[in-house]
Amino acid sequence: MSNLDMEQSWTNILHDYINNKSFKETIKRVRLDYSNKKERVYPAYKNIFKAFNETPFDKVRVVILGQDPYYKKGQANGLSFSVPKDITAPPTLSNIFKEIKADIGSINTDTDLSHWAQQGVLLLNSILTVKENDPGSHSNIGWVEFTDYVINKISKHKEHVVFILWGNYAKSKKTLINQDKHLVLESSHPSPLSAYRGFLGCKHFSKANDYLKQHHADSNIINW
Repeated sequence: MSNLDMEQSWTNILHDYINNKSFKETIKRVRLDYSNKKERVYPAYKNIFKAFNETPFDKVRVVILGQDPYYKKGQANGLSFSVPKDITAPPTLSNIFKEIKADIGSINTDTDLSHWAQQGVLLLNSILTVKENDPGSHSNIGWVEFTDYVINKISKHKEHVVFILWGNYAKSKKTLINQDKHLVLESSHPSPLSAYRGFLGCKHFSKANDYLKQHHADSNIINW
């Protein structure tokens, strides 16, 4: 299979990790599973590092952390919570759009969140790949260690980033973030099972923009 390419500013900041033995073993395992014709793995191979390629390290202003990709056919596109344009919004994404409308009045119809990514919103899943209909199937192959390293690097080397953590899994990553120099926003997960326990009404989208306006005089707000 072809090489997995990552945008240059990310390869620069992650150089030590992506060249170590454990990460190379992760990539080897991923390639093996994608080459297995008997099972599907998501997202498409070319989109494994889409979050990094759409949002260079130098441009990161907001991080929205997911767990692992959608595991049903045609949904995962390499960005957390995002699906391709021609795919109906899953219930979790529908709730995200519902909260945006209630919070700032914007109505979203584009289920592909690339337009957020291109504004500096890193849509990062903690686990970057998943087998079809098998959630968490790639949780123990090294992705978690890699993305924890990514979060740590953002925290250490950038200033005034908004980290948005929805649900207990995402909240567990708070210890990787220096809260003296970044904003951490937390709530329940936007899935139908938990959205009414704190996600709906959290106003994270206006809070993120207010923080960006306060700390980045030359920065435009995110057009959610």
